[in-house]
Amino acid sequence: MDDQSPAMGLVHLLRAVTVEFDLLGAEFAARQGLHPTDVRALIHLLDAARSGTPATPGWLGGQLRLNSAGTTALVDRLERLGLVRRSRDTADRRRVLLEVEEKATELGRAFFGPVIGEVVRAAEGFEEGELETVRRFLASVLESAGGTRPA
Repeated sequence: MDDQSPAMGLVHLLRAVTVEFDLLGAEFAARQGLHPTDVRALIHLLDAARSGTPATPGWLGGQLRLNSAGTTALVDRLERLGLVRRSRDTADRRRVLLEVEEKATELGRAFFGPVIGEVVRAAEGFEEGELETVRRFLASVLESAGGTRPA
């Protein structure tokens, strides 16, 4: 691979953005007394709520690549901290659903709100077609990264 190619330039830029967001996540986790996996769990649960995906402990474990015991310990910890609640699915009372508590949303908004606002302002500087290109690129990168994990 040519390290100076435009495509590799994007790879390096994407890596730099990823590192910055990872550092922000780690800082948020440290300030709240959370493990980085706790933060990733909250993000998955918020994304599930936004997309209308029922979030069960099994689903969350799959997203985080955790076994059942690890997922239970994670959910117990987040529930103890008042960040997540378990509830019974009204359609299937055997199924437990996970929801993010308002406290977690408020903590996240207070910490990440300013950077999200800056990203939105940056995006507003682009035309709709440019944003669609960026969206397609990032969706493709996300799909590629999910299917190419080292063994």
